[in-house]
Amino acid sequence: MKQSTHFPVFLALLGVLLFSLLDTVMKAQALAMGTYSAMFWRMVFGVLFALLLFSRGGIRPIAGKALKIHILRAALTALMTYLFFFSLTRIPLAQAIGLSFIAPIISLFLAAPLLGERIQSNAKIAATLGFMGVVVVVGGELLSLNADSDFLGLSAVLLFALLYALYLILQRKHSLMASPIEIVFYQNIMVFGILLLGAPFFVTLPTNAGQWGGAAFAAASAMASLALMSMAYRRAEIQKLTSIEYTAFIWGALFGWLFFGEGLTLQTILGTGLIVAGCLANLRRS
Repeated sequence: MKQSTHFPVFLALLGVLLFSLLDTVMKAQALAMGTYSAMFWRMVFGVLFALLLFSRGGIRPIAGKALKIHILRAALTALMTYLFFFSLTRIPLAQAIGLSFIAPIISLFLAAPLLGERIQSNAKIAATLGFMGVVVVVGGELLSLNADSDFLGLSAVLLFALLYALYLILQRKHSLMASPIEIVFYQNIMVFGILLLGAPFFVTLPTNAGQWGGAAFAAASAMASLALMSMAYRRAEIQKLTSIEYTAFIWGALFGWLFFGEGLTLQTILGTGLIVAGCLANLRRS
């Protein structure tokens, strides 16, 4: 299986699944204790789990270029995560998610100048089908602007999308330089350090066992997802994995139905079909 050209796709699919599960838990956590506190306590458990990885060995000290890329990625992660959750407080969920999914398309076309990838036709078709699927699901809410539109929220999610596209490029470069365990360890430590700066002003304690458990579960899911995506991007180019990002919409619809009672409409099913078609198109050789 590891020798298969489809193995990185399999890793990315699992990574996106866990990340979508993380989003589901974080939505509940943010509603219960606020966005910053939910992010902070997730990272507290992330650091504890990272230290357990350190105690098992395999973590090397970093300096120079490796240190710079770790810091850049951590800062980018902290900023874009806050922007996305901030946008959810100001614009509809469907609109925010739909706009954020321009990121894989941006990253696809940045891959050529920044990574030297030669973008194949099936990757372009897959990205187009995936985005069409998202547009079908969110319907007219994607770019619905009127006098009541919150331009600050719209600006936040568009900036998030641009940063996430750069993050995907950085993830590919970083995965070629560092092991998944090293990436998981230092990213948790550094993002926690960034969030720690605002802790005295914005953080509140979890009030029950469910919130403590949610923070621990979110941290474990985030670490597993980060490790899987690092392994995937270490083995495959951006264009091979771009369309996989859109499967988050499938899991989001499923988890929304299971945990929040959100209905599965014909639009959702049709859009999901287009996303799956895009993934299958990208698995074909040009």
